[in-house]
Amino acid sequence: MQTSALQELAHTHARPVHWLATAAAMAAVVAGAGVLQPEAATASQTGGIRTAAAPAPAPAPDPAAVTYPLECAGAASVVAKRATGDIDGDGRPETVVAAHCRAGSGTPPSGVYVLARGTGTGSRVVATLVEPAERRSVGGIAVRDGVVTATLLGYSSPDVPSCCPDQRETVKWRWEGDKFVRSTPAEARSA
Repeated sequence: MQTSALQELAHTHARPVHWLATAAAMAAVVAGAGVLQPEAATASQTGGIRTAAAPAPAPAPDPAAVTYPLECAGAASVVAKRATGDIDGDGRPETVVAAHCRAGSGTPPSGVYVLARGTGTGSRVVATLVEPAERRSVGGIAVRDGVVTATLLGYSSPDVPSCCPDQRETVKWRWEGDKFVRSTPAEARSA
């Protein structure tokens, strides 16, 4: 009885030919799977989980909606330069402007102001970085990484005509604690 059981199970012994046949069959299946790819899956959701859209970022303050502390004797004020960015790190952008009174000739002095959004939708001046009384005009303004940079043009003496500033200075302001701190990266240069 033991011999007949062994004889019946003789076909279950694996020979090298069986392994080669199995490997060839597996290779054919893998190759077929590589050729016969399903179409790209697409999904659509009707109903089910809904997610709220991220709130839109707050818009920067609008310079046109602000009254500047300029004494223009009846003339209009002009925003000559502007830049926006988050200066105080609260996640909302502020706007920095160089504004001056409209003049028929010459280069009127500018004030540099920081604008923030007030309650509701209004904008307001929250800081004055350069007073018009300093007799400066602004060549450029930028806001990068929370730092306000301005190129200020000025005069070496009262005898220099207002059309032609002869000094150039790059100034930076950074919000620290509860105020703007001014630094001058380079000495003032004559233009």
